[in-house]
Amino acid sequence: MSLNASHSAHSYTPAFSTEVQAALATHHPVVALESTIIAHGLPRPRNLQVAEELEGLVRSAGAVPATIAVLDGRAHIGLDKAQLERVAADPAMRKLGHRDLAPALATGASGATTVSATAFLAAHAGLRVFATGGLGGVHREWTRTQDESADLRLLARTGITVVCAGVKSILDVPATLQRLETLGVGVLGYGTDRFPGFYLNSSGEPVDWTVRTPEEVAEVMRAQDALGGPGAALIVANPVSVEDQLDPALHDRVLAEALAACQERGIVGQAVTPFLLDRLIRGTGGASLEANLAAVRGNVSLAARISGAWAAAAQHRAGAHRTQQRSRRRRTRQRTGTRRSADDRRRPSRRR
Repeated sequence: MSLNASHSAHSYTPAFSTEVQAALATHHPVVALESTIIAHGLPRPRNLQVAEELEGLVRSAGAVPATIAVLDGRAHIGLDKAQLERVAADPAMRKLGHRDLAPALATGASGATTVSATAFLAAHAGLRVFATGGLGGVHREWTRTQDESADLRLLARTGITVVCAGVKSILDVPATLQRLETLGVGVLGYGTDRFPGFYLNSSGEPVDWTVRTPEEVAEVMRAQDALGGPGAALIVANPVSVEDQLDPALHDRVLAEALAACQERGIVGQAVTPFLLDRLIRGTGGASLEANLAAVRGNVSLAARISGAWAAAAQHRAGAHRTQQRSRRRRTRQRTGTRRSADDRRRPSRRR
């Protein structure tokens, strides 16, 4: 795709929706949402219904949703109704990872953002909390294929809190956790000491740290900021409920069959993930998709609460800082007044 003069002249600064812009200006909680699930993860028209439902969940928790996408060569932080409908309905909507953003903007393309692209754009826009379904990670048979999601390296250098249900269970979960540790990405289990299994409540793998409230997550975020150092994401691993998870036995059987079919057909590279996910949906009669959506709903709701706790803590700190400044000014005035009184007493009176 070639560049043309009109595109090379346009601005590459992101466009903020009116709602998001107002929220950021008033330090109101905002939650970033990816758009790939809308454009590529669900059948039409259910994709638009789910997109509107997820934004509604954010609003019902007192936060503002910022669904992110690239439209006509410009990144959008928050979409209005018409833009959301366009992302859901346009079959030409591309799938954009972080590496695709520059050529998409330069050529005037439109696309839905994946985890890596959404996290990057959200962080650069000043958003601190992002909700998604599951992360990408290290693929099975990595030693042979060297196949690893771009999500991991991007999160290692992007300061944003990501609420997810773990990594997709079609991946090598233990290897992904080891890779996150190597990259310095923090992982918190929300109400659990086991890393979630995306479709499943638990992958069986332990997590080192457990938090139980949005306020605890916000405090970890504050400590992370205070420490400084290399910017890296904080992953809040929020498991789908036992009631909403995919039946574990069904999951294991269908996944084993899908992995065997993948190997038999020689499917490799970027074709592996969509093949396996499609086989899971068909092999479970759609139950895997419902478990995925249940996880996303839970993550979005929790992200809104975390964003609210973060905003409330920030406002409290700002209020405390203003109080300290007023106290310092008052003490300064008092000391100045005391010195003036002493000077007046020492000054000799003039004789008439």
